[in-house]
Amino acid sequence: MSKNNVFSTERELQVPPIILPDFLEPNSRLKMDGLKFLYHLPNESVPVAFLDPQYRGVLDKMNYGNEGKSREKRRNSLMQMNEEIIGQLIQGINNVLISSGHLFLWIDKFHLCQGFKNWFDGTQLEVVDLIVWDKGRIGMGYRTRRVSEYCVVLQKQPKRAKGVWKIHNIPDVWHEQKETKDHPHQKPLNLQAELIAAVTNEGDYVIDPAAGSFSVMTAAHLQNRNFIGCDLEG
Repeated sequence: MSKNNVFSTERELQVPPIILPDFLEPNSRLKMDGLKFLYHLPNESVPVAFLDPQYRGVLDKMNYGNEGKSREKRRNSLMQMNEEIIGQLIQGINNVLISSGHLFLWIDKFHLCQGFKNWFDGTQLEVVDLIVWDKGRIGMGYRTRRVSEYCVVLQKQPKRAKGVWKIHNIPDVWHEQKETKDHPHQKPLNLQAELIAAVTNEGDYVIDPAAGSFSVMTAAHLQNRNFIGCDLEG
């Protein structure tokens, strides 16, 4: 491969050995607060994080009127995060990511349109890409009906792809049927597995401080990666 090529299929980043306190057991479903979890992780120790904030931006702003009813009942029962908590979680993630590490942040259509930059103000994180998840199921909407969710790709400075992102056939519109059995916010397992493979090597750690159904843990194990994560519900 030419030295001038902007692409690479190998990761050059070195991840330092990580030393964890005994109560942060890897590859398990930890029940704890995400901010406390991030506080106990060493700074600049992990290459990738996922965050799916439990924040009903569209539902709260649009007031569809079906809160706590039918298919929204489970979703409505989840403890919600305000924007201050989301910002604190992202600041904590920024602290524990290595240089050029990645955060995969799930957002809804409302925040995609209205803006979410204030969530990561004061961090070293920058938006570098966006993936649309076509769930194959039609949702709500006053005008158009939602069939998609959005995964924003953020990278900690210095921003670069060569030697960091090693899989180059991931489409920016991802088709994967939404599963609803385990959790109302469950995210696409295969997409998460591909993203993990793109920015880590075998044995690296993946973190998720608001793990929900722990699908990120399953995706990490599919790629022979380690997982550290928690959820208030465990």
